[in-house]
Amino acid sequence: MDYLLKTEPDVYSFDQLKHDRETIWDGVTNPQAVKHLREMHKGDQLIIYHTGDERRAVGTAHVLSVDASNPKVPLVKIAAGKTLPTGVALSDIKQSALFADSPLLRIGRLSVVPLTDAQYRALLSGKV
Repeated sequence: MDYLLKTEPDVYSFDQLKHDRETIWDGVTNPQAVKHLREMHKGDQLIIYHTGDERRAVGTAHVLSVDASNPKVPLVKIAAGKTLPTGVALSDIKQSALFADSPLLRIGRLSVVPLTDAQYRALLSGKV
């Protein structure tokens, strides 16, 4: 499965993740987002998305491990991937038929969003 993880760039940016190389993805409190974290598996591919004024997909990462023994606070360890060649703006995502039914657009405050393979590939290529 592929996922999109939202982060405020002034709190924890993709550049910081690249610097750290890996991190525990925490601070998620929304029950639906926590459910998505619990469903993750080692090797799942991730898109990192900056919220706030930026509102764009900026890079990739992947899941290193998941400890869901505490269902309210799953510990998902991720590793940084690469910066997307061209960040994908929310305005472009909104215009794409691929994302018409996506929780990314339907539930704007959801910080962990499942992606279809096609959505992941489109964000990765920058051609939504």
